[in-house]
Amino acid sequence: MSIVEIVKILTSAGIEQSEANAEVKMLIEHFCGYSAVDIVMGKRLDEGKLSIVKEKAQLRARTRMPIQQILGFAYFMGDKFKVSKDTLIPRDETEILARKAIDIINKNNLKSALDIGTGTGILACTIAKYTLSKSTALDVSDNALKIAEENIKNLDLSEKVKTLKSNLFEKVSEKYDLIVSNPPYIPLSEKATIQKEVTFDPDLALYTKDEKGLEFYEKISKNAKNYLNKNGYLLFEMGLGQSEDIKQTLEQEGYKNIQIEKDLAGIDRVIIAQI
Repeated sequence: MSIVEIVKILTSAGIEQSEANAEVKMLIEHFCGYSAVDIVMGKRLDEGKLSIVKEKAQLRARTRMPIQQILGFAYFMGDKFKVSKDTLIPRDETEILARKAIDIINKNNLKSALDIGTGTGILACTIAKYTLSKSTALDVSDNALKIAEENIKNLDLSEKVKTLKSNLFEKVSEKYDLIVSNPPYIPLSEKATIQKEVTFDPDLALYTKDEKGLEFYEKISKNAKNYLNKNGYLLFEMGLGQSEDIKQTLEQEGYKNIQIEKDLAGIDRVIIAQI
C-alpha cells in the first residue's frame, strides 16, 4: 500500500486533505522511524512498518480517535508532551493562556504559580521553562498526575515543578503569585453534540453540571483569592460566549484590573484578573 492510499483512508472518512497529509506523515515518522526528509525524498518504506501505519490510519478513520492519542504524544509550544485517555489533549488556543501567564510572571518578577487541573502538565511545565517561577501542577486525577510527572521528568523540570493531588483547593496549603486554569467549561447537556474527536478527552476535563459551563470558574474565583498573594493574578481559558459571565463573577468576588484576550478567530479566550 502506498502513502497516497493511506492518506485516502483518512480523507474518505471526512478528514481534510491537508490534515490527512500531516497525520500520515506523523504516523510514518513515529511508527516507521523515518524523518520528514526521508519521506520527501521518497525513501523506500518498509512494508511491515507501513502496514502498522495503515492500521493506525484505519483506527483514526473508523473511530475518529485524535491522532495525538494514537501517537501517545502532542506538541505544545515546541515541546513534546505525553498524553493519554486520562488527559486533555493540548490545544493551540491554550498557548494564549500560557503566553499571557509567562508574560505577567516575567514582567512582574513573580516567583510562584499554581496550575489547577493540570492534566498533561503543559501550563505548569511551560511556565517553569520560560520564567524563573516555580510551579505546582494540581489535579484530582491520579492517572493524569502520573502523565504530568512523566512530562515534568522528560523536560528536566523536576527542580521547578511539583505535583499535588487535590480537588481544587482542598489540599492546597500555600499562597501563590499567580493561579492559572483551563477548567472544564462544556455543559454536560451538550455532550451529544460535540465533535467526535473531543469525546476521547476525559469527561472530568470537559464537562460541568450547570447549563452555562460556569461551575468551575465560580468555584475557583471564590476560593483563589484566599490562595493568592497580594496583587496576585488569576488567569482562565474560556469557552465561546462565556466571557461576560466570568467577568461578572470575578467582579462580584472583588477582583480588579480585569482584561480579556481574544484568540486568532476573534473569540474571547483568556481572562486575567488581580486580587
